[in-house]
Amino acid sequence: MSNGRDKGQETGHNHSPGHTHSSGGSHDHTAGANQTRIGIAALLTGIFMFAEAAGGILTGSLALVADAAHMAIDAVSLGFAWWAIRVAGSNPTEKRTFGNRRLPVLVAFANAIAILMITAFIIIEAAERFSDPVKVLAGPMMAVAVLGLAVNIISFFVLMGGQRESLNVRGAIIHVAGDMLGSLAAIAAAGVILATGWMPIDPILSVFVALLILRAGIRLARESGHILLEGTPKGLEPTTIRNMLMGSVEGVADVRHVHVWALDEKRPLVTLNIELAADADGFTTISAVKARLKEALGVDHATIEIDPPGAAAQPEGLPGG
Repeated sequence: MSNGRDKGQETGHNHSPGHTHSSGGSHDHTAGANQTRIGIAALLTGIFMFAEAAGGILTGSLALVADAAHMAIDAVSLGFAWWAIRVAGSNPTEKRTFGNRRLPVLVAFANAIAILMITAFIIIEAAERFSDPVKVLAGPMMAVAVLGLAVNIISFFVLMGGQRESLNVRGAIIHVAGDMLGSLAAIAAAGVILATGWMPIDPILSVFVALLILRAGIRLARESGHILLEGTPKGLEPTTIRNMLMGSVEGVADVRHVHVWALDEKRPLVTLNIELAADADGFTTISAVKARLKEALGVDHATIEIDPPGAAAQPEGLPGG
């Protein structure tokens, strides 16, 4: 039994064949495509942002100014997203043993914070406009807004062709969708002002846009923040893993100390301890556990240790005990 345990512990700390990332080439290709799409969107957004900012100042339109501010932050955020994908595939180092795989999640979280800041700016500025109305030049406002919408539509469809499971791509789509709504609001506001001369429509539609993108920003912040805080991925709760292994892997007498987190939105990581059944071989059982985790739950990186028979359960209050 001692030989089985020694082999099992050694296996638990090294990559078994199940750890090889056979989809690495496909992932690199997808990441490259996502990087290109986000880069195009960043370039288009950055270029038109200057035109929209000038148009907003000249026409006095809050809708255009707000959308220009949105596009300015979007251009920076998209640029960082492009950079994050570029460096995410870098090789592991002594200081970063997973490389920069989590960097795109960090950038996605920063994008979400930027979205929330944009909505706050729009709402505050709109409140000031209600108390102190500003005359808007609706004709030039309409022209700039239509051009902005065209640019945003191009960027949106470029990004929609990417891998939308990626938090960075989703964050980029949210940004561009917000810009599209901002342009549509500016067009609607310009149309109302041209037809009726009613100026309050400009801040009203600006607030409407802010509220529409607020929900998406909160959701993106929650999901990326959950990963950064090493929360448990959905469907990979310790109890679920323990029950599955206890009921389907021969040689496992007990499962303890289960910890689950994710490197990014696609790479769950698991550590756990197992107690072997009588006469079970440690190496064989650990290999079977890893194979089951990968087959049933898509986990291809697991660290497994063997507890001696009758080992005390983990302290109450911690998961997986």
